[in-house]
Amino acid sequence: MNTALPYDPQRLAHCAGEIIVNVRELSALGWTPATSSNFSQRLDGQHVAITVSGRDKGKLVESDIMVVDLDGAPVATAQKSSAETLLHTQLYKRFPEIGCVLHTHSQTQTVASRLYSGQGHVHLEGYELLKAFADNTTHEMSVELPVLPNSQDMHTLAAQVDALLDRQCMWGYLIDGHGLYAWGRDMAEARRHLEAFEFLLACELELRRLQR
Repeated sequence: MNTALPYDPQRLAHCAGEIIVNVRELSALGWTPATSSNFSQRLDGQHVAITVSGRDKGKLVESDIMVVDLDGAPVATAQKSSAETLLHTQLYKRFPEIGCVLHTHSQTQTVASRLYSGQGHVHLEGYELLKAFADNTTHEMSVELPVLPNSQDMHTLAAQVDALLDRQCMWGYLIDGHGLYAWGRDMAEARRHLEAFEFLLACELELRRLQR
């Protein structure tokens, strides 16, 4: 390990490579339009690898991944991470088992966030794919996917997320007119949760269309 750095640079390189590969695939699906979205992985108990602000997520390179501490402050870099970094680091700080946080802006996620903002949640029940969420073993259950009001005040948003986490088990949440946050113990689990929410939201939107 390079003792000049407070984190392991080899671990950073590994995380950067995993983020780049997965995010390029998500970008190809159209889930990261116009340099939107942000992605992170835990480096260790005190540090997080996260995408640099303003980058085209379909063209990320290793230098587009920076390090922040659990308060969201840059570590050993002059680069700037997303304004939403706190929404990532609050999860790593609260749950030591979380290893990856993914935030995307697909059309499905954004439309659903607008339609369900008044209810404050999307009710998902009876779907076989509910078993995609960690520790779920049956479709005979329901999941409430929260929809939070959008805000430029990340401390307010983070406080709202914390209040929800105090009350319910969550694998993700929507922000009105914005997109979806999903997380997991590693990249594979976080991506499984992200893709499951995307599919289930698409189902709910199609059901609304057919029932009109």
